[in-house]
This record gives sequence, C-alpha cells and structure tokens, in this order.
Amino acid sequence: MLDLLITGDAVWDGQAIPGVGLGVRDGRIAGWFEPGYAPPARERVDAAGLLIFPGFIDAHVHCASTPFEGVPAATAAAAAGGVTTIVDMPFDAPAGISTVEQFTAKLTRIREQTRVDCAMLAAVKKETLDQIPGLAAAGACGYKMSLYDTDPVRFPIVPDPFLLEAFRRVAQTGLHAGVHAENDLIVQESVRRLRAAGRTAPRDHCLSRPPIAEIEATLRACEFARETGVRLHIHHVSHPRCIELVQRYRREGVRVTTETCPHYLLLTIDDMDRLKALGKINPPLRERADVEALWADLAAGRIDLVASDHAPWPPENKNKPDIFDNGSGAPGVQTLVPLLHSEGVAKGRITLGRFVEVLSRNVARTFRLPPTKGELRPGADADLVLLDPKKEWVVRDDQMLSNARWTPFAGMKVQGQVVATMVRGRFVYRDGQVLAKPGDGRFVPGMK
Repeated sequence: MLDLLITGDAVWDGQAIPGVGLGVRDGRIAGWFEPGYAPPARERVDAAGLLIFPGFIDAHVHCASTPFEGVPAATAAAAAGGVTTIVDMPFDAPAGISTVEQFTAKLTRIREQTRVDCAMLAAVKKETLDQIPGLAAAGACGYKMSLYDTDPVRFPIVPDPFLLEAFRRVAQTGLHAGVHAENDLIVQESVRRLRAAGRTAPRDHCLSRPPIAEIEATLRACEFARETGVRLHIHHVSHPRCIELVQRYRREGVRVTTETCPHYLLLTIDDMDRLKALGKINPPLRERADVEALWADLAAGRIDLVASDHAPWPPENKNKPDIFDNGSGAPGVQTLVPLLHSEGVAKGRITLGRFVEVLSRNVARTFRLPPTKGELRPGADADLVLLDPKKEWVVRDDQMLSNARWTPFAGMKVQGQVVATMVRGRFVYRDGQVLAKPGDGRFVPGMK
C-alpha cells in the first residue's frame, strides 16, 4: 500500500516521461509505475498536464543576515516557490556563525522554525580558524568567507594569509570553501572617488564595483585552491570572465564550482534607473553582453548551479537618495524556480535537463547533501514539485511571502507556475496555500 500516488509527466534524465505514476511511502519515493500497474494508494493525485520535478534546492539563502526576515518567512517563500531545501548563509546579525557554539545555537532555532528542509554553511573569520573541524562535525555542509569587508563583525574580510590557511584546514574536512569574490581595496577606493565627485546615483553602485574587482578575486581564490587542494565554490558570479578563468583551473585539476543568480541572468545596469536601490546587489548588475554570455555558459554546463542569493531588506533600507547608504541584496527564493523556467526552459535557452541539474542535482552534490536529496529515484526523499509549464502569470509584490514584500522582478510576465511542493512526502505548499508550519522541516547535515 502506497501513501500517495501522483500521476503526471515525471522529469527524468532530461526528459518529461508522460503518464508516470510516482509512488510515495514513508516519506520516500517508493517507485515509478506504468499506468494501470501501480499498487493501491491511500491518496491519489492527478497531475495531468503538470511536470513532476525532484525538489529544488536553493543554495544561497540569507534567513537572518537581518533580523527583519527570519527562518519562518524565508522558508514559507521557499515552499511557495518550489524550493524543498535551502542552504542557509552564516552571516546572521549581529555576529555571524563562525564558532561551534554559535552553530549549535542556530541549529536549535532552525529545527524549531524551518518549514522546509535546511542545510547550513558556517562562516570563517581570521580569528576562528581553529573552529573549522568542529563546525564540520556539527553538521555544516561547507564554509563561506569573504574577500570583501561587507561587515566588520557579521561578514568581515578574511585577509589573504588567513584565507590561505583556512583553505588548508577546510581541505582536511572534505567540505568546500565558498567565497564572496570581490577585491575589497578596489571597491572601497572606487566608492570613495565616486562619493567625492558627488556620484551617488543608482548606476554608480555598479560603477563602484567594476568587473576587475570580481575577476581578480576569483582568480586569487582559484590560485589559493590550486595551492591547497581545497574544493572551492564561487558564489553569485556576475561576469563571464570569471567563468572563463574557472574553466582554465578546472582543466588543471582544481576542484572549483560556480553559481549565478536570476538577477544576473535577467537584469542589467540599465535597470538601475528603474529599480534604484531595489537593484543594489553585490556583485552588481552588469551589461547586456555579460548577461547573454552567462546564458551561454549556463546552457553549455560551464556554470554549475543557479541560486537566489535571497537577501531581503525592508523598504526603508532601500529608499535612501544616496545609493551607497542603502542595503545590498534582494529577495529571491520564491521566484528562483519560475523565473529560470520561464526565461530558460520556456524560451529555449536551457534544456529541462540543465534546469534540473542547476537547481537540484548539482546543488546536492556541490554542498555534500545526503544522496536522498536532488534525485527522482526510488529510495530518495519524496521532495517533489508539481509545475504547470504553460501557466502564464505576472509577478507582483503582494504575492511575495518574504517579510520584505517586494521583488525586483515585479511586473515581469512568467510562463510556468509552481502548483504544489512536497517535502519528504508531505505537501508544504498546494493550490496557493503554504501548509507547512515552523518546525515541519528538518536540518540536513553535510556529508563528510
């Protein structure tokens, strides 16, 4: 007896297989069945016309970088967007998560508050290098550190000598070292010069963080990875030159992966005049030619995954006339899946296979999640998403479940809508309603 049988078009090996019966038992996928050959089930769902995907994993979610958001709101937005597992960033206000004590305290909150499954990164600061082994033992799925001084306490720069040593120690854990790749000195001096010249318009944020700042930092991180043998992950890549450099290091045997985000695939510097501070993101929005090159890299497999970099700010942190006085970041976990389907799959830029790879399978592998995540096979967790590939709708601020209640994609017409989201065999979102309660999700430890 199955707990549930869903019949629809299951996406497997890059193809939509029509009329498949997908059985669920005890929170796991029990099997695939041809029409008429499925065992009895306590509940049946007719998903005709819908695509059945493995649960999507957002590898870049800031639940607590500002107390304004929080885990319950962020994971409600995740459920509504077809995201069954998030990887939470470790730069929580006020001090970040870089010690075992901080990590275990946060883990308690995660278990009490998350609506979907949640993995956790750990931060690394120059004074917490000795915490790296203990954080791995506590269940971190990797580490993140910054080459830019975002916040001197919460998200500080890791100076080069300490970065090199951190890479050596992370390599011993078998997990990955992730970096925010921007050259701090270039950015700080660019901001100083622009402000001195009275250049504080929205576009000036992009000009203050030129491509070379991201390119040089990416190159440095790759060279440090080559020296130490660590698995390296470059977060939120905005420029194709970074991808080109990564490919060179891969050919030399360096283990390095990359992610980009919907805002780098859909928005450009020209959108800053319209979005103003809502478009202020680090690294910044780039030129149209860079956007098209990133799509080509994504289609060709040169970019490993796509993540939202969900970093919501309240409107009052995005309305200052001086662009440099505003917070950097934008909400995105709820729109990640439909936007990439609409602009990628529906428009023929990427295949269904690549869609699943960059939003599910590759994410699970990169972040060393258990083999039950990111797969649509018997024995895997029944993390499933039902998506209507033909449904057209318009993104609106009032649809967003993040506490920010805004999105830089408001007004965009989208093809493809999440109809239902299931985590370990339970519906967490269905027919426009979030069904999961805080604490229904589970912590997902990294595999050593």
